[in-house]
Amino acid sequence: MDIYWKPILVGGVFNKVNQDVYNNRLNPNPLKFKYSRKDLQDWANYYKISINWPKIFPLNAVNVMRAVIVSETFDKLIPFSLLCFENYWSKGIDISDLNILSELAESIDIDKEIFQEEIKKQNTKDLLRSNTDELINRGGFGSPTIFINGDDMYFGNDRMELVRKKIIEETNENE
Repeated sequence: MDIYWKPILVGGVFNKVNQDVYNNRLNPNPLKFKYSRKDLQDWANYYKISINWPKIFPLNAVNVMRAVIVSETFDKLIPFSLLCFENYWSKGIDISDLNILSELAESIDIDKEIFQEEIKKQNTKDLLRSNTDELINRGGFGSPTIFINGDDMYFGNDRMELVRKKIIEETNENE
């Protein structure tokens, strides 16, 4: 089974189909907010990763998502994405900064100047917008959203076990 990574602008999704997120940020339920921090740490412990709530939250992710699209053209989407997550969620670094993104790209052998040029190109911007619109048109309302076989949608990191099970079932059926 092939995996297609499609970076999106989650803010663009929220603006069109999930504006409740903004109201919840302005007026958070204190019990749910406290629990969400604990839950995030529980997931970090489960995956054996370091999570520290960044000072800049939410992050303007436009440059980041464009950079992820560009990293894919160098066959480096996964290592680049992992670097972005680590630098933002573990180290608290403002990865919306184009210079920081370019340094991360350079650290995995992507030419810094070409990388910066590609992020600014209209086709990169258009692809990000297209990915975001596609998610909305398919019924998505946030991230992470995973589709199996076109329209079987799963939302949230806590659905990964269901995704794994479905993939195993699909693989077994096709053997």
